Amino acid sequence: MADVYSYSLQTSKGELRLSDYKDKDILVVNVASRCGLTPQYKDLQALSEKHAGKLAVVGQPCNQFKAQEPGTDEEIVQFCEVNYGVTFPIARKGDVNGPTATPLYQYLKSHAEPPVKDIDWNFSKFLVKPGGKISWFPARSTTVSDVEAAL
Repeated sequence: MADVYSYSLQTSKGELRLSDYKDKDILVVNVASRCGLTPQYKDLQALSEKHAGKLAVVGQPCNQFKAQEPGTDEEIVQFCEVNYGVTFPIARKGDVNGPTATPLYQYLKSHAEPPVKDIDWNFSKFLVKPGGKISWFPARSTTVSDVEAAL
């Protein structure tokens, strides 16, 4: 793939093409519904609403961290909507580490500045700036407020 905008994700509502957000910041977050950081959904939704004109938030469910996202794609979306009022897109569940990592996550990790070997935990965040510059925000040491400061 040529750049980050060449990638797409499947959601319950169809294909989400990153090229549709070329003029916005894109925040891609690996999410889980049974994690101590799950309440970040509320902060991510607020961030999505506050910066709707210039930011696209995308959730990537992942079950690689202590099996904290065991649900089906439909159950995950319902959980997010019912418990946190999430309206931003939630992709189909996929891996973020190892040889089975989604192509988008392979790209994000290898093109972040500096490159990322492995995602550290649920709710790690990649911020893609218009033009394609990628920054990584590790889950264990950053918050949604840190990401907002980088917008």
